[in-house]
Amino acid sequence: QVQLVESGGGLVQPGGSLRLSCAASGSISIYYMGWYRHFPGKQRELVAGISSGGNTNYADSAKGRFTISRDNAKNTVYLQMNSLKPEDTAVYYCNAWKVGTNYWGQGTQVTVSS
Repeated sequence: QVQLVESGGGLVQPGGSLRLSCAASGSISIYYMGWYRHFPGKQRELVAGISSGGNTNYADSAKGRFTISRDNAKNTVYLQMNSLKPEDTAVYYCNAWKVGTNYWGQGTQVTVSS
């Protein structure tokens, strides 16, 4: 089993940046890693994902502003978020997926407000 721990959330002004980190308790090299976010009253949505080979995909709302990356040697995935908007305010979750396995972190709050 892999445990995921997110960090890096917090309060930031509109236009600011945050870097989220997701540290895994074991190897993530074979997992598809994703960052999701949850708005109250809505389903969790994929923000960005990165395959074991490094291929990335982004939600339309994240394209051009967010960058996902992974460091398999450190068992860590990152989400660099720039040009943050109030509508980015949500709880952000890290996910590790492969066929038959799906792990989630506990989430980290991101609040974008002046």
